[in-house]
Amino acid sequence: MALFGNAHTVDPVAAQEEYARLLGQGEQVHGAYVLIRDTLLFTDRRLILVDKQGVTGRKVEYHSYPYRSISHFAVETAGTFDLDAELKLWISSNPTPVTKKFTKGVDIYEVQAILTQYVAR
Repeated sequence: MALFGNAHTVDPVAAQEEYARLLGQGEQVHGAYVLIRDTLLFTDRRLILVDKQGVTGRKVEYHSYPYRSISHFAVETAGTFDLDAELKLWISSNPTPVTKKFTKGVDIYEVQAILTQYVAR
């Protein structure tokens, strides 16, 4: 379960401005989500995972996944006792999925719809 339940949707325009240095020329953010300290950005070209590390979160690792490298994905909705929803992404030939948890502040169906739009092309 997320520590503080502060997962939430971010306005794509605000995310576009905040992460402009990561984006290619003409690349647009279509969805953005904050998960505790990490951020997921869905652009028109790729999925960017902003992974804040360490106690202070000053060290940041940026993962860039072109949609064509996502072989499949799964979403798991929240339940009665497990209040978190999950997104699992299988990247290329890596057998272990990238897993991210979403608290009830994020509509996991919205996340799934954005992924479907780009992965199923």
